[in-house]
Formats: sequence, structure tokens, C-alpha cells
Amino acid sequence: MTSGASAAGRSAAAIGRLAAFVAAFLAIGIVGQVGVGVLFPSWAESLLVSTATTAVAATLAGIALLRLLDGRPAGALGIAWTRRTPAELGMGLGLGIAAIAAAVAALAAVGFLRYAPEPGTWAGWTAAIGRDFAVFAVAAYAEEAMFRGYGYQALVRGFGAVPATLFASGAFALAHAGNPNVGTFALLNIFVAGVLLSAAYLRTLSLWFATAVHLGWNWGMASLLDLPVSGITLFETPLYEPVMRGPEWITGGAFGPEAGIIGTLAFGGALLTTLKWRAVAPDPAMQALRPLVEDRWVRP
Repeated sequence: MTSGASAAGRSAAAIGRLAAFVAAFLAIGIVGQVGVGVLFPSWAESLLVSTATTAVAATLAGIALLRLLDGRPAGALGIAWTRRTPAELGMGLGLGIAAIAAAVAALAAVGFLRYAPEPGTWAGWTAAIGRDFAVFAVAAYAEEAMFRGYGYQALVRGFGAVPATLFASGAFALAHAGNPNVGTFALLNIFVAGVLLSAAYLRTLSLWFATAVHLGWNWGMASLLDLPVSGITLFETPLYEPVMRGPEWITGGAFGPEAGIIGTLAFGGALLTTLKWRAVAPDPAMQALRPLVEDRWVRP
């Protein structure tokens, strides 16, 4: 009875914390968006400002609840800057870029993708990828703070890593359900991407590592390789233009590689690497902050 009651209590507490996170996130986000609209009306519709507002809201909500409900420092959210953080950022960025680069190389090898010349200059190319990096970095962190931040961490503590990851990855996929050219295969692949990013956080306790993996994939795909990212084609890279052909179930078609089997293989390879790469491990400095997930999850 005691064990069952304890488990039920943890589950109820986790659901309550998730609800509190969603409420706090929405409240802070709405205030932030209204504030931007009043103070800087010309910026209000900017993608960068919108994602930055989301990032701030998710972070502040997580920090506030960590302190008020759990008595833990802000860094326990996974955002502490430690001596290992630069290495985590580099490894994550490299992993994300390598995964999408391998997928594109495979498509090119079988003749499903080639690049044609396009007007432009190297100066324009450098400016474009630098601008895109900033936008994608903020967007990646915003999504990690939302889907692998406090709410997810509370669910891991209350229900365990597997149920929490399935729920969060499902929510992550549904958040992309309104994207252009989305389909069932695309949503399934984004669910797998959610599992990958959850594993990236759980293996390191670092939202920086998960953000870097996310950033490497999106920036590598949309900016360096000039392909649609989750159906979005707002980003244009000078000098070259992709020409895609072949079955959409393989290439992903207009949605981009995330909607094809090539995306499934790339995410699967990145997930396996995350789970097996010995360098992907928690920083003792991060563990010392007592993240919520350390209460329930034991790393293999």
C-alpha cells in the first residue's frame, strides 16, 4: 500500500507540475508578446522575436517552479554553464550536422538529389548562414525549453523516462501538425526526433547539448544544405539550389528529409550515437544541482 500510494502521489505531483508549467509559460509568454507589440510594434511579427519570447517564457516558468515547488537552483533545469558546456555544444552541433549531412549524401549517391548553381556571392552566403544560425539557435533552445524543460523533467520524475519521453515526443510532433506539406510520415519522424532530443537531455542533463543537436540538424538542413526544414522554405542560401527527385517516401518531398525514410534513418543513427557515445555523459557539476530527473532515472 505504501509503495502504491507513493507512486500515485508522484504521478499526481508530476501532472500538477506539468499543468503549473503550462499555465506559467502561457502567462509569461502572453505578457511578453503584448509587451513587445506595445514597445516595438515593428518587431512584433518577427520570427526571431517570437521564438525569443517563447524561449524566455519557458525558461522563466521552469526556473520559478524549480525554486518554488522543488527548492532547486535555476541551473538544475539543465541550463547551468559548466566547464563542460562548450564541449557539449560542439558535440551536439556536430552530431546534428553529421546526421543530416549523411542523409543528404545518401540521397545524392543514389541520384535523388543534386545541386544546381544559383546566383550569389560568398559574402552573401556567409551573411545568410550567419543570420540563419542566430534564428535557428534561438528557435532550437525555445523548443527544448518547452518540450525537454521543466514539464518534461517533472514527468520523468513522476512516471519514469519512457512514459515521459513518449508523451513529450507526441506533443512535439503535434506542435508541427500545422506546418506546410506535413503528413503522417513527417509526424512520425518528428516523434522520433523528439525521442532523440529527449535522450540527448537525459544522457547529459544538459539542455545545451539537446539544443545543439536540434540546432545542428535544423541549421545544417535549412541553411548549409538549403533544404526545407519541417516544410518551411523561408530560408534561402545563395550560390546553390537543391534539385530533388525520387519517391517522396524516401526523400521527404516538399516537407524536406524529415518526411522520408532517409530522415528516419538519420534520426535513428543519431539516437544510437547519443546512447552509445561514451563522451555523451552527465557533467558532475550538473548532477550536483540535483535535476528532477535524477530522482528517478538511472543511466545505463
